Amino acid sequence: MFGVSIVVFIVIILGLLGLVFYKSRLRYQSSMPSTDDYDLSKIDINDIDKMSDGSEFEMYLYRLLLELGYSGVYKTVGSRDYGADVIFTDSEGVRNVVQAKRYGIDNPVGISAVQEVFTSMRYYKAKKAIVVATTKYTDSCETLAGINRVKLLDRNDLVKIIDAFKQGDNYQAMEIIESEPRVILESWSEINNVLPVIKKDYKAEKYVKSVQSK
Repeated sequence: MFGVSIVVFIVIILGLLGLVFYKSRLRYQSSMPSTDDYDLSKIDINDIDKMSDGSEFEMYLYRLLLELGYSGVYKTVGSRDYGADVIFTDSEGVRNVVQAKRYGIDNPVGISAVQEVFTSMRYYKAKKAIVVATTKYTDSCETLAGINRVKLLDRNDLVKIIDAFKQGDNYQAMEIIESEPRVILESWSEINNVLPVIKKDYKAEKYVKSVQSK
């Protein structure tokens, strides 16, 4: 009987804790902007940090690009976006693909973002690729983006874009978005049109030679 009472007591405590968590979650969500009814000009980086998931950030960027006056703007279907979340045509008439990453400030974006958006260019027949993130990028991500001419807009860039838009300076916001990506060479040999040295799998090479000699 005593054991049953303890179980009942534990269940009640867990239920109360669950109720408290649920109510606090509701209060937190109510403080976040809705994807449908918020005033875009009042949103700042802190509001974006409170968004419940990446899809809300994608919707924000979609609406922002429209408000900035870009043409050919559309949001892709989440489950089959082929690596691009938003598409737009810039002021020079060039189609851009955008990968949106709403990560925690201490969680840098890795190379997969560059891989995804770069490969999506051919599917959407775009000539430029951009990653927009709420954080920074890893060194390997920066390197891969530099080699493939993918534009990386980090948290600081995003804040500048938001500030310019809120001040009514669409031109400045568009300048940041359309600025040239940081381009780096893969190696010194690329300057001299020399193919880079490939690290061989000598075990595989030795195995194939042994098979071919039979």
